[in-house]
Amino acid sequence: MLIDMSTSRSGTPTTNAAATAAQRAHDDAPDTAAPFARLAELEEGPERDALRDELVEAWLPMARRIAGRFRDRGENIEDLRQVAALGLVKAVDRYDPSRGAFESYAVPTITGEIKRHFRDRMWALRVPRRVQELRNKVRVARRELTQAPGSHEPTVADLAAHTGLTEEEVSAGMEAMDSFKTLSLDVEMSTDGDGYSFADTFGTTEASYDVVLDREAVKEGLRRLPERERAILYMRFFEDMTQSSIAGRLGISQMHVSRLITRSCALVREQALGRRPGSDSAR
Repeated sequence: MLIDMSTSRSGTPTTNAAATAAQRAHDDAPDTAAPFARLAELEEGPERDALRDELVEAWLPMARRIAGRFRDRGENIEDLRQVAALGLVKAVDRYDPSRGAFESYAVPTITGEIKRHFRDRMWALRVPRRVQELRNKVRVARRELTQAPGSHEPTVADLAAHTGLTEEEVSAGMEAMDSFKTLSLDVEMSTDGDGYSFADTFGTTEASYDVVLDREAVKEGLRRLPERERAILYMRFFEDMTQSSIAGRLGISQMHVSRLITRSCALVREQALGRRPGSDSAR
């Protein structure tokens, strides 16, 4: 066996195998330095692809372990493992053996891939990245401030002092905490059997409001019309009389009634819109 003549802190020699084992922080971190060195030397082709697949499979348990850290955040664990596996593939493809141990490069790569998944796919509402970061800071600060026995729910001022953020930023982060998941409009809001949904609590647009506005808008224009024109409009639009019936009642022609209705409506419309009646309409 080859002996590494370097000594440990206790002054005893250590073997290469022992030193390698000491460098690996977890049981799921295999010794793949030699395969990675070989992978870096191979040209594109079947042999390189096979070795790449072997390395991915060797490090897959570590990727699954990292995915397990995020299991309680509302996402299916199998989906998280798939995302972690994708991050592992990216780490294997981009790793440069000359820059250090693979694990030190793979862990942040896989973790970053999972965090991007949560940032881009798990939000029910699209929230800017800056606001997402504020949310995370507020969430962590709230957890830290409530861990001590007897601690109270922190206020906005408490969170701002703990995080170094402004109170406005803390408020934005707290609002974003409610944007991760949406509430269905059909969710039951009653607990006593009334059976009303969240949508039932919303106000509705009252159609009569438009009628009131329209009536108020035309009042002045109608007031300025001659009495005969006002009577014609009332008979036509409120009593639902035909133009021929109106003409018979007033002793004028139906064509004259039609012209008076057209002219009166134009004058009232321009008055309601705040326009000055044109010379053509006044004739």
